[in-house]
Amino acid sequence: MKILDYMEQYNHEQLAFYTDKAVGLRAIIAIHDTTLGPALGGCRMWKHATEEDAILDALRLARGMTYKSAAAGLNFGGGKAVIIGDPTKDKSEALFRAFGQFVDTLGGRYITTEDVGTAPGDLEYVATQTAHVVGLSESLGGSGDPSYATSVGVYEGIKASLEEALGDAALAGKVIAIQGFGKVAHYLAQHLKEDKVKLIVTDVNKEKLKQAKEEFNATVVSPEKIFDVPCDVFAPCALGGALNDSTIPRLRCKIVAGCANNQLLEDRHAELLAQRGILYAPDYVINAGGVINLSFEMTDYDEEAALERVRGIGETLKKVYAIAKKEKTNTARAADRLAEERIAQARKVKRIYPG
Repeated sequence: MKILDYMEQYNHEQLAFYTDKAVGLRAIIAIHDTTLGPALGGCRMWKHATEEDAILDALRLARGMTYKSAAAGLNFGGGKAVIIGDPTKDKSEALFRAFGQFVDTLGGRYITTEDVGTAPGDLEYVATQTAHVVGLSESLGGSGDPSYATSVGVYEGIKASLEEALGDAALAGKVIAIQGFGKVAHYLAQHLKEDKVKLIVTDVNKEKLKQAKEEFNATVVSPEKIFDVPCDVFAPCALGGALNDSTIPRLRCKIVAGCANNQLLEDRHAELLAQRGILYAPDYVINAGGVINLSFEMTDYDEEAALERVRGIGETLKKVYAIAKKEKTNTARAADRLAEERIAQARKVKRIYPG
């Protein structure tokens, strides 16, 4: 991958690297676009196979955050941080303090929070070195783990998608296959249990599968077989790239709607879903609940007000589906147009009123 060519192709503004051998920190921060405001996005800690994989992960996720905030009506741009390391072995107070110094060098252009492999406790160390962090624990004046808010948005998005695809938002009796049973998926399952939904679940962690079976009476299948199960909704809730040339032809669902980021391996896979008659809820629209919740930390945090805003994700998806119909395009492209139009309008204002 030619990094600068990739950045030019997708209009990334900045890519920064930071190392601190003394604490074992190797980190990347990607900033995609700051037209609407400072770049907001989580810090992911993951043991990537190569540095190139980590860079591409950061760049793709940063771009997704730009579109997520824009489509959600928030005044933030998109950014993402990646710490290369094993979150089960390599975490330390010193590492996250050093990462906080890294964030601070960007002068507020990037605001960090938790992501895969990091938690509110890690952010407390980051916050000792920079003010540019959200998602802190409630005891420190933050809103805590955003997973619940994300799950609320996905839940509302699934209902909106059912109404669009089947003409009825009712969940009772529906079959939903969840790929990955992390924190957001667990909260989502709690919502769905109340609606008497039949769950089919997979995860690489056997303890999570045991929990899914015992708490939700879920049917457990292997990670490889989840793409083949008959269901109403397939919910990708693990890492990105789950929807690709190999998996899309195997899907036996009417809707794809889940909480994972970058669900499509490539942009063209949205069209492949559309050709199969599968309604795709664009990931950065349906999973925006967490970032919406975090945006309320910028003022006096009000949980009820934040969740009320999150519940509007269903209405945002309806706008996306309406654009797709009107313009005869796939839903991913329709979501992009919704976000890009807002960014374009903001750029016009910046040109008229510089500074």
